[in-house]
Amino acid sequence: MILPASATPDAARLILARALRGFGDGFVSVYLAAYLQLLGFSAFQVGALVTAMLIGSAVLTLGVGIAAHRVAPRRVLFGATVLMLGTGAGFAAFTSFWPLLAIAFLGTLNPSANDVSVFLPAEQSILAGEVAAADRTTLFARYSLGGALFGAFGALASPLPAATARRFNVPLVDAFRAGFVVYTLAAIAIVALYRGLKHGRAAATDSTQNAPLQRSRPIVLRLTALFALDSFGGGFAIDSLLVLWLFLRFHLSLQVVGGVFFAARTLSALSQLVSPRLAARFGLIETMVFTHIPANLFLILSAFMPTAPLAVIFLLLRMALSSMDVPARQSYVMSVVPPEERAAAASMTNVPRSLASAISPLIAGGLLQLSTFGWPLVLAGALKITYDLLLLRQFRHVRPHH
Repeated sequence: MILPASATPDAARLILARALRGFGDGFVSVYLAAYLQLLGFSAFQVGALVTAMLIGSAVLTLGVGIAAHRVAPRRVLFGATVLMLGTGAGFAAFTSFWPLLAIAFLGTLNPSANDVSVFLPAEQSILAGEVAAADRTTLFARYSLGGALFGAFGALASPLPAATARRFNVPLVDAFRAGFVVYTLAAIAIVALYRGLKHGRAAATDSTQNAPLQRSRPIVLRLTALFALDSFGGGFAIDSLLVLWLFLRFHLSLQVVGGVFFAARTLSALSQLVSPRLAARFGLIETMVFTHIPANLFLILSAFMPTAPLAVIFLLLRMALSSMDVPARQSYVMSVVPPEERAAAASMTNVPRSLASAISPLIAGGLLQLSTFGWPLVLAGALKITYDLLLLRQFRHVRPHH
């Protein structure tokens, strides 16, 4: 992957770490719904586990955000990899609902295409300083591309446990449990990458490197409220729930669903290469809004499709546009706050996103238990379009410092 000329070696390490996490998340999140159903969990219980994952990530990220001016980002990243190791081992070891609920809350498993874990704000705060300001959006696009593209390959590999079970005549549950070892191995590789980081070691007393929100508090709070609305809507249509909807509505096989999400994540990844060009031409906010609105219209339309091929087509159209806003959003937040407040701003804007998106999967699971119609998709699209219009109205004229 070609990085901007001004990018440092640390930027390459962080992008590779994001890619490995994306592969692990993509691999597990696609078969997670099938695995949990195989354990005998209802759609509501699946939604509860997804909610626990998102709430746990939000609580942990909030704690990191509060202490962002006292804890070096590199230490946060090492702590997060320990949790990632424990998450993979825990899901491989336990099959009962309550232990899995506790592991989901305390762990780092990501049930969506977008990273919402504690890794994100720490990596973003380092990454923003590893490139020239003019190349920041391009670097964040490469960062998002790495996660999305490797997430696509993870989704493509998700049928492997089922294929292994058939080939070697082992119980499917055991094959799925063994698949979580892949997630654990990814954590070990990520530790090795973090050990080579040169930056992100700022001492707790170095206020020029990390500081609590002060100068940028008003704008960060306004952005945070809007991002929370976007994530609340997005929580109705995260990957694990879309997989569950496809299973319940159209009775698709895991192999077919794995292929669908490989294509979806690949489209999402490649679309992010276009995002920096759009941002340079039209602006960051405009890029976020005018790619997001049609994506959400496609999401709503997919719920009304009478056949699986039509539903999949509209989901793919949605994914071809839905992630173009990610690098623009990350770059925008890092560009409207002073450098010393970036870690706190990244945490502040991500925590409510995780909390808001944690509420909706529980509701979505209940809706799918009552009806296989795609009401969660309709709600997701409507809420996210509302966010787009509010964001455009409030921030169209608030430009990045550079």
